[in-house]
Amino acid sequence: MGRRPGTDPLRAHLAKLLAWEDAHAGFEAVLKGVPPKLRGVRPEGLPYSLWELLEHLRLAQADILEFCVNPAYQDHVWPQDYWPPTPAPPDGKAWSASLAAVKADRKALLDLLLDPHLDLFATIPHGTGQTYLREFLLVADHNAFHLGQMLVVRRLLGAWR
Repeated sequence: MGRRPGTDPLRAHLAKLLAWEDAHAGFEAVLKGVPPKLRGVRPEGLPYSLWELLEHLRLAQADILEFCVNPAYQDHVWPQDYWPPTPAPPDGKAWSASLAAVKADRKALLDLLLDPHLDLFATIPHGTGQTYLREFLLVADHNAFHLGQMLVVRRLLGAWR
């Protein structure tokens, strides 16, 4: 896989998009200082808690990363492999581990994106026609959507500025 001419500006734009800071509140800002007692609360009228959204974001992002880099990738089962089994985290360590995993996987995605040897327009060899570019756009779009939901949950719980 060779780098296509002219993709460096595209990589820079995508990297900025994956950093989640331009047009909306970023991951760190949205999840900073969430009181432990609110992490598993589903606001009235909503079917998810902050924990469920965080874990879903983590699981989906990890799946996309794995799909991009693992030739032995196996499809996961929807919805059970993409959502936690309970609205609340088992403990504070699970919450912290999930936050750290999202950040680590985001860094791994950024490292992959910025690899000049990766052709963004190449199809993923073990996929069904998906390109690396599609996967980077998918993770950015998916994460932005759920970050917006997390912000709404925090506001409904009275835990946002």
